[in-house]
Amino acid sequence: MQNTLKNIIKKKYYTFIIILISVTSFIYFSDAQDNKKKLYRYVENNAFGFGEKLEYKVGYKFITAGTAYFNILPEPVMRDGRKCYDIRFQVKSLESLDWLYRVRDQYRTVIDVAGIFPWEFEQRIREGNYKRDSKAYFDHENLIVKKGDKTIKIPEYVHDIVSAFFYVRTLNIGSFSKDTIFYLPNFVDDTTYTLGVKIRGKDIVSVDAGKFKCVVVEPLITQGGLFKSEGTILIWLSDDDRKIPVKVATKIPIGYIEAKLTAYSGLRGALNSKIK
Repeated sequence: MQNTLKNIIKKKYYTFIIILISVTSFIYFSDAQDNKKKLYRYVENNAFGFGEKLEYKVGYKFITAGTAYFNILPEPVMRDGRKCYDIRFQVKSLESLDWLYRVRDQYRTVIDVAGIFPWEFEQRIREGNYKRDSKAYFDHENLIVKKGDKTIKIPEYVHDIVSAFFYVRTLNIGSFSKDTIFYLPNFVDDTTYTLGVKIRGKDIVSVDAGKFKCVVVEPLITQGGLFKSEGTILIWLSDDDRKIPVKVATKIPIGYIEAKLTAYSGLRGALNSKIK
């Protein structure tokens, strides 16, 4: 009887040891797998959040030719187990002017919430008879971009042209001195370019959405981008924590095409730059 009891205790002890080893091994293996994951950067962001929508009218002088909007969808999407912003940008001509030049451009970028870098970029361009579709998938762990059957090497935290703009909004550009230039790696058309951003100074601008104190920045775009331009592109960003684009002006041979803010909603906080 005593021997039987000893055997039972012995068997239970060995069973316990096996279970303990198995659990410990599983935890160790899981930790080892997790440690293989890259530790991504963290960027403090008080500028924008889920549900933000910015609306614009696009025109030349007093002629309204189209509309545009930026929209961060209200719900996050997941990429590689990380929470992301799903951001849409669209420009379209007025239907009444489609006979002259029809525009239906759409952009989408999926940006990491914590690190403010892109996981996906997609564009669908429809301008007159010109059409172009493109998709890029960013692998920041292995530093590559996948486009169709192409695999292209990239530097760390490279941006598409939309994610670069949202990253700039996280910076304290209001404290930068005039003529400061900073640089971002920018992936366009299978190649990484250096995108310079110049601080042009401060200004007060009136649009349909109100009157705002702004910081004026100039993207020094040498290749690609959202606008076809032979010259300067200027962006008036609200001089506060939100840094929303209040106005965009694109130089053309006969003047400037401008996008002016008409409405906004879902902001992360107050627009302290608004004068009235």
